[in-house]
Amino acid sequence: MSMATRTNTKSSGPHVADSHDVIRVHGARENNLKDVSIEIPKRRLTVFTGVSGSGKSSLVFDTIAAESQRLINETYPAFLQGFMPNRARPEVDVLDGLTTAIAVDQQRMGGDPRSTVGTATDANAMLRILFSRLGTPHIGPPSAYSFNTASVRASGAITVERGDKTKAQKATFERTGGMCTRCEGRGKVSDIDLTQLYDDSKSIAEGAFTIPGWKSDNVWTVGLYAESGFLDPNKPIRSFTKKEMHDFLYREPTKVKVNGVNLTYEGLIPKIQKSFLSKDKEAMQPHIRAFVERAVTFTVCPECDGTRLSEGARSSKIKKISIADACAMEIRDLAEWVRGLDEPSVAPLLTALQGTLDSFVEIGLGYLSLDRSAGTLSGGEAQRVKMIRHLGSSLTDVTYVFDEPTIGLHPHDVQRMNNLLLRLRDKGNTVLVVEHKPEAIAVADHVVDLGPGAGTDGGTVCFEGTVEGLRAADTVTGRHLDDRAALKEAVRVPDGALRIRGASANNLRNVDVDIPLGVLTVVTGVAGSGKSSLLHGSLPTDAGVVSVDQSPIKGSRRSNPATYTGLLEPIRKAFAKANGVKPALFSANSEGACPTCNGAGVVYVDLGMMAGVDTPCEDCEGKRFQASVLEYRLGGRDISEVLGMSVTEAEDFFGGGEARTPAAHRILERLADVGLGYLTLGQPLTTLSGGERQRLKLATHMADKGGVYILDEPTTGLHLADVEQLLGLLDRLVASGKSVIVIEHHQAVMAHADWIIDLGPGAGHDGGRVVFEGTPADLVKARSTLTGEHLAAYVGA
Repeated sequence: MSMATRTNTKSSGPHVADSHDVIRVHGARENNLKDVSIEIPKRRLTVFTGVSGSGKSSLVFDTIAAESQRLINETYPAFLQGFMPNRARPEVDVLDGLTTAIAVDQQRMGGDPRSTVGTATDANAMLRILFSRLGTPHIGPPSAYSFNTASVRASGAITVERGDKTKAQKATFERTGGMCTRCEGRGKVSDIDLTQLYDDSKSIAEGAFTIPGWKSDNVWTVGLYAESGFLDPNKPIRSFTKKEMHDFLYREPTKVKVNGVNLTYEGLIPKIQKSFLSKDKEAMQPHIRAFVERAVTFTVCPECDGTRLSEGARSSKIKKISIADACAMEIRDLAEWVRGLDEPSVAPLLTALQGTLDSFVEIGLGYLSLDRSAGTLSGGEAQRVKMIRHLGSSLTDVTYVFDEPTIGLHPHDVQRMNNLLLRLRDKGNTVLVVEHKPEAIAVADHVVDLGPGAGTDGGTVCFEGTVEGLRAADTVTGRHLDDRAALKEAVRVPDGALRIRGASANNLRNVDVDIPLGVLTVVTGVAGSGKSSLLHGSLPTDAGVVSVDQSPIKGSRRSNPATYTGLLEPIRKAFAKANGVKPALFSANSEGACPTCNGAGVVYVDLGMMAGVDTPCEDCEGKRFQASVLEYRLGGRDISEVLGMSVTEAEDFFGGGEARTPAAHRILERLADVGLGYLTLGQPLTTLSGGERQRLKLATHMADKGGVYILDEPTTGLHLADVEQLLGLLDRLVASGKSVIVIEHHQAVMAHADWIIDLGPGAGHDGGRVVFEGTPADLVKARSTLTGEHLAAYVGA
């Protein structure tokens, strides 16, 4: 055997390839960034902090990560680029030293009801292969264990031409799938209440439909039924003949021509099932979800018992465990079961599956099951599930970008998350993290603090350096980094109680608890202990509860705080009254829109496979309205100038004088109360950060009628300096006679509570019990739970 010899040559200095050790950003102007120039060290953990809306996400996600992904997309063939999202180049002068960026954000996972934790992480795919190899009785290939694959059987004749001979022969095709035929792999069946779809005393022409969005002038919905020829649009629905009723409710898809347009007509029931029931209820807009909850009753499929799988798939077992049983186990228990399988023929598969399941446990999600619907995961859980596929990756010199990875984590679990981020860094990767929690900032190699304020007051780099340097810096973050809230000296006395008896949703174990009313109550516990199950799944329906959860708000670039909160309606009416014209003129989505850009303010130029370009509309100069509309004024301002105001400016403007509009002023007060005074009324929702969106939703719900508010982690996306303002808002809500119940892990909120309910002691089947009820002072004194220990350390007791 010959061995190559290596010649040692004396190096005259470091290799030139090793000099590219920073990501250099120069002149970044995305969103509110003000010509930001910065150098970020590679192969280090860099934390970006600053008040909500200061420009952190604009710099990390919309500039660095976006440009990296755009450049990678350009390496694909032109044909493939045509099917990929077109990304415009960020507003930046120079971006050097970029590496492949993998963004792990807080976006909820999957809007499809068939999307589960197992399908999202490929764990199900490996389980299916495992059962197809080892399951007895053997029922078929991996597809036979998939609830997304239906069984198909077909037969017929085919003609084979070979040379000058033609031969006809029979052919059969068969594919064995694991989908339950009754629920089609959803695990639930639905029963539709027809009285919620239409008023049968009216005709279609009289507006019988009560379905959201089904307006009489919509040719795709109401117009299709009225002009199809199958029904009499002027006859009350209750007077339909038996054939008309069948065509109305159940007719198979049929091609029809309506006003010269070819459309497909089908019965109302299948149309509702396709348009509403094929989507995950958790991912729907609130008013659509409310309609579905009224009109549709979901029950566990009686045929598959909610497993989504056919009888054949459930009959095949390994050591008395079926694939349905395996997916229903908590992942930490499933990992132990897989570890006990000793089968050399599938050893590589078992190793890969074991690694994936162990990653769940390591990341603090061992309490989940693989059959958990992906749409029911919180933002923090979804982000950690996305992390799993990266933990075992062999890639190095990758830039990982995380958006507040500690969201939804109990203080007990934050250190575990820190260790995972450090592990990614130690493999030679660049880790960029947007974060607010001091415990997460503390492990950073490099800190970038943006500010000094939010919105137009932010967008500049206030500090770069080490964590110790940040503590000494005179920035908002530096001054608040070591803030610690003190326990309340005196707590409020409740004026009643919300009684929950025998709560058993998900992992709850027949919980009996009295939630005090008229005070600030915090429900806490480790992730997966049953907090959301207790409050969102067990409260009486007649309790008058206003719930503000973590579901993302919907909105396109045409949506803004004025449209989302309903503020634009009183503003339009005030303009119309002052000028004697129609309110529709003052909507950029209606009659007042600039005809050139259709009210978008920009003209989009599609360059095919290349990135599209947005240019300000030359006619309206980005103001979105016709020139004639801008001649109408209220209080000396036109509608575009009003939409360009900040919430604080608009609050003064509509609070008195000629422009006094009480309805608008009330909404603006609520926006200011939640700390959004810096937002402009016309700012697109797509440019808001996660924390800003949640507070916008909170401001909207503050107008709801209800005596009990449930807030799900309202500190999400809040800077340390903003938490104090949030606590003031919660106090004002309680002082106004509301009962406020908060699901929260932030110790400052716990310390400020009047009453704490701590669930646990662990997650999943180790949780589901009330381990403490009492005041924060009693919890600190007892230190009987994990929460008590961390709260005591936080307040310095």
